[in-house]
Amino acid sequence: MGGALVEYDATEGKDAGSIVGELVRDAESVDETEVRHREDRGMRATPAVRALARKLDVDLSLVAPSGPGDTITRADVERAAKSLSDAGPAERLRGMRRAMAQRMAAAHSEVVRATVTEDADIESWEQDEDVTIRLVRALVAACKAQPSLNAWYNARKGERRLIGRIDIGLAIDTKDGLIVPVLRNVSARNAGDLRQALDRMRSDVADRVVPPEELRGATITLSNFGMIGGLYANLVVVPPQVAIVGAGRIERRVVAGRNGPHVKRMLPLSLTFDHRVVTGGEAARFITVLKKDLEELI
Repeated sequence: MGGALVEYDATEGKDAGSIVGELVRDAESVDETEVRHREDRGMRATPAVRALARKLDVDLSLVAPSGPGDTITRADVERAAKSLSDAGPAERLRGMRRAMAQRMAAAHSEVVRATVTEDADIESWEQDEDVTIRLVRALVAACKAQPSLNAWYNARKGERRLIGRIDIGLAIDTKDGLIVPVLRNVSARNAGDLRQALDRMRSDVADRVVPPEELRGATITLSNFGMIGGLYANLVVVPPQVAIVGAGRIERRVVAGRNGPHVKRMLPLSLTFDHRVVTGGEAARFITVLKKDLEELI
């Protein structure tokens, strides 16, 4: 359980970017013209408009209809053709991009997502605080307080499995797509050991030499997207996991206090969970513990 987002081909150190199983190979065997033909049949357009679309190489599924009853008109096709002429060539998703698209689509169709947010007051942190390590520590505390979020769910069998060990998938952004290597048994490791493991993981990701087994088996995922930008997010939970934590951009804000307003450093937090198996109360208690641990002095 806990399938990888992508797998790597160890040959020549290059990633194959394939989903576990036969899904990708099956997708590639489908004739692209036939796919377009099947999609176009569901669009409302006259034979003449369809002929024009074929002549101008316009995919009718991408055209916004303006005619009566959502019918695609000749003007709609011509407008789309002009827009396409100003765009770059169509690029079929391959490798990691294709794997990510398929994995995310499957997750979106299955999981019933809900998100809660909070803000952690981290004014007491040192300026050089290791943000990721603090987040990992807080995640451990939250998982111990609410084990229902450190779990796998088998929707086909309707079975939930609470996981005793905490293995955190760390979402790492690359130019080719998202890679999520797994940091193992985090509750049993100290900060120095975790930092060394994180540095090695990031180096392996950059060099495309992550072993496939290091992309499998996460029990919960952490996305520190605030390092790039953004405050809150409605994240994607990848089955069989049931939760993902997101950390937004740290910023200074004016917050209310007993003796008046204060300027403090605040860390936005997002928790997206699978509402099929996690209750709103469990999620709220989880993010409360997460926030409390982040706000504690070391």
